[in-house]
Amino acid sequence: MSAKIKRKVWRFGSIFIIAAVGSLLFGCKTKSGERSLPIIVTNIVVKKSQPANSVVSNSIPNEIKNRANAETSETFPNNSVKKSPANSRFDSAAAQNLNLAKNLVWAFGGKQQRGWYLYKPLICHAIGVEIEASENDFAAGLSDWQKANGLPPNGILDETALAVLVTKWQANRLKVRGYASPNELLVAPTADFYDVARPDELRQVERETYAAYKKLAAAAIADKSLNLANNGRGELASSERFLKIVSSFRSREYQNKLRRETPDSGRAGLAVGSSPHFTGRALDVYVGGEPVITKDENRAVQVNTKIYLWLVKNAGKFGFKPYFYEPWHWEYAPD
Repeated sequence: MSAKIKRKVWRFGSIFIIAAVGSLLFGCKTKSGERSLPIIVTNIVVKKSQPANSVVSNSIPNEIKNRANAETSETFPNNSVKKSPANSRFDSAAAQNLNLAKNLVWAFGGKQQRGWYLYKPLICHAIGVEIEASENDFAAGLSDWQKANGLPPNGILDETALAVLVTKWQANRLKVRGYASPNELLVAPTADFYDVARPDELRQVERETYAAYKKLAAAAIADKSLNLANNGRGELASSERFLKIVSSFRSREYQNKLRRETPDSGRAGLAVGSSPHFTGRALDVYVGGEPVITKDENRAVQVNTKIYLWLVKNAGKFGFKPYFYEPWHWEYAPD
């Protein structure tokens, strides 16, 4: 073979190898023209020693661990920082956010809190960043949000930025906490409830809220990615747990009973004189884990389920606003 031909063969082989490596690194374009990429998720974990698909600490019973493995999507993965070259100027902010997400000390409801990783889905939604975004892109999006809200646009989610977010979330909740009158309430069917043995007086829901809830549930059923079991009529099947109502209207007497049974709940948990549940417009719905337990380990399971992430993105379309501290608690407060 002549030297000229050898050079051509060598050049062709090099191009083929580069193309192959590029395909592995950057994926291939689909028919729609979008490039298919490996699934890369965000970088928040509860414990450094846990694998990417596990966010449950060893203090949670095996039953909940197994449930978490079956119910959660991969939202809180490993500890490596995923960088975006376009936002490399936010490298330092991204690194600080990784630390603050787990270690920022702040207070809410009379209790000391540590980190904001439990609120990452709500934070991403508030600042207009996808939950799957890189840490640098998260910092860049936060910087834009900070600038729009009169804060230093440094891309760091510190106590000041978190306080503004919490204030906004709380401001979107029910404004009126009046006690519902009997004619404002209806008794919802047992099929809508997590506990089918719940008595009639504990299955009351404000009428408009119930209508909105049924529309929300029908939309969730229509989203095939959630794989919710249904009865073929746009309603949740009796065997389905997700989105079932855990608690709705509560009388003052029943609320006081709950407080006596859970004295350590604090102000963040069970309100004393003005619970939104008094209105019949607040619904606790099942989003995973133990239904209404505020321990961080349990909430870490809940905020990582597909149904919770869906609610963060879609509940507002049906008039429901979150109580950020309790992943299961949603209030009907349409704009």
